[in-house]
Amino acid sequence: MKKTAVLFSLIALIIGCRNDERVTERPGNSSKTDESVPSIIYSVVKALPHDTNSFTEGFLIHNDELFESTGATDNLPQTRSLFGVVDFKTGKIDKKAELDRTIYFGEGIVFLKNKVYQLTYKNQVGFMYDANTFKRLGTFAYQNKEGWGFTTDGTYLIMSDGTNNLTYLDPADLKVVKTLAVSNNGYAEDNLNELEYIKGYIYANIWTKNYLVKIDPKTGKIVGILDLSALYYQAKNKYAGSLEMNGIAYDSLADKVYITGKLWPEIYQIEFLH
Repeated sequence: MKKTAVLFSLIALIIGCRNDERVTERPGNSSKTDESVPSIIYSVVKALPHDTNSFTEGFLIHNDELFESTGATDNLPQTRSLFGVVDFKTGKIDKKAELDRTIYFGEGIVFLKNKVYQLTYKNQVGFMYDANTFKRLGTFAYQNKEGWGFTTDGTYLIMSDGTNNLTYLDPADLKVVKTLAVSNNGYAEDNLNELEYIKGYIYANIWTKNYLVKIDPKTGKIVGILDLSALYYQAKNKYAGSLEMNGIAYDSLADKVYITGKLWPEIYQIEFLH
């Protein structure tokens, strides 16, 4: 009986250790999301066409139009660094501005106070345009090593740079107001990419991952995870060249959310509680 009791004790100890290992596993290092962060359930409303030449870096709704910004990567000569309005019927972009692809890799864009702001990847420079004519107004510099995603809370410009930090810029002088460290269950959530501000929260794509995180801007904590892997695989099945998800746009007037990915053949309108 003592041997049996000892055996059961050892088994219980092993199981307990394994459970501890699961709890302390760092989130974000695998495709599985941390169980302590609530999952956000979504449904697909409809699919719309998207240009498979569009290497998506920015995605937003402005004046009832869907804008997309794209980057030009060396190994895909058909890609371009531009932004413009997406035609919902064809998925093609009606170009409003374009950068020299031999110099700049276009990144995120954002509209604020009658201006468009555009980031570049490694040049540490951004561009400003008139929001009505799209005439280039000038440039601005930033200290972040790289520029990735862009959004706004209506007061500040908020940019990601591939780390777990979000940088708030004052649109008046493009100076840094503050930085917000984003964490997932106590761990830094790196590779924050394309951003969208929805009803007081910041939603972010994670580079190479196919889920969105919902960030509380007051604390930097991730308070929800939206796993969109199924849509990634759907896009991949329709076009083998599809890469990771990157792009979330929110229509605040119609309360609609659109998502897509780099070189995806489709844009998806989705619904979820937000």
